[in-house]
Amino acid sequence: MHYANYKTILSPRNGMNLYRGCTHGCIYCDSRSLCYHFTHEFTDIEVKAGAPELLEAQLKRKKAPCMVSTGSMCDPYIPLEEELRFTRRALEVIEKHGFGVTLITKSARVLRDLDILAAINAKTKAVVQITLTTFDEALCRKIEPNVSTTLERFRALEVLRDAGIPTVVWLGPILPFLSDTEENLRGLLDYCRRAKVKGILCFGFGVTMREGNREYFYNRLDALFPGIKERYIQAFGNSYACNSPDNDKLYPIFKEFCAEHGIMYKTSEIFKYLGEFESKQRQMSLFE
Repeated sequence: MHYANYKTILSPRNGMNLYRGCTHGCIYCDSRSLCYHFTHEFTDIEVKAGAPELLEAQLKRKKAPCMVSTGSMCDPYIPLEEELRFTRRALEVIEKHGFGVTLITKSARVLRDLDILAAINAKTKAVVQITLTTFDEALCRKIEPNVSTTLERFRALEVLRDAGIPTVVWLGPILPFLSDTEENLRGLLDYCRRAKVKGILCFGFGVTMREGNREYFYNRLDALFPGIKERYIQAFGNSYACNSPDNDKLYPIFKEFCAEHGIMYKTSEIFKYLGEFESKQRQMSLFE
């Protein structure tokens, strides 16, 4: 871990990352790609010094409240968060100033902040997005070794459901030749149904690879699944998008399931929902 100074924390589209790097160890992680210009080891977490204070200063300058997002490049609930509590402090700032929030995580550690998420959601909207990649717990422990298992994430989704916090699932990556089966898909979809998720984001069934993350991914495949790397090389070469040979079989199953159970699945619809600020206080005043 090391600290670095930043002048701002929010992007022009109101996204923020409190940390840079990750210790989850997911073998397919795109954030390892060279295009993101890491100047330090990926697992040497860069902490953005004074991030909660930077956030407060920027929110104070906003003309109107909006949705703030986090987790696109670094999970806000990496283990270091237990010590530093930057994510919780940022959520407290967001709640204090009446903004909404949406975050992406693979960690059941998000439940630590259930109270502040509920407080935000009572006034506007707090949406928790959780990534699910495989229904197989043993496979999960191999491809995502240092993070909550799929079952633990599902149980977190249930707690969030019971607390009235809306949730969205990122379905993927689904790894060709490892998790791209109908059985795996239906298991994950059943978790989503039981947790009553608002939407499921799915960009097809497969994985993306580019310089930086490809080399790490292949190294881990050799260590964990001998022979699978050669199948990737033969099937995909140096392609960025590596779609499962069964993509055309799996996607209709996903689409039909979502339609049957009233779950949003169109990406444009879900992103619109995530980006729309809602004032529940204003709505309540109309009926008072």
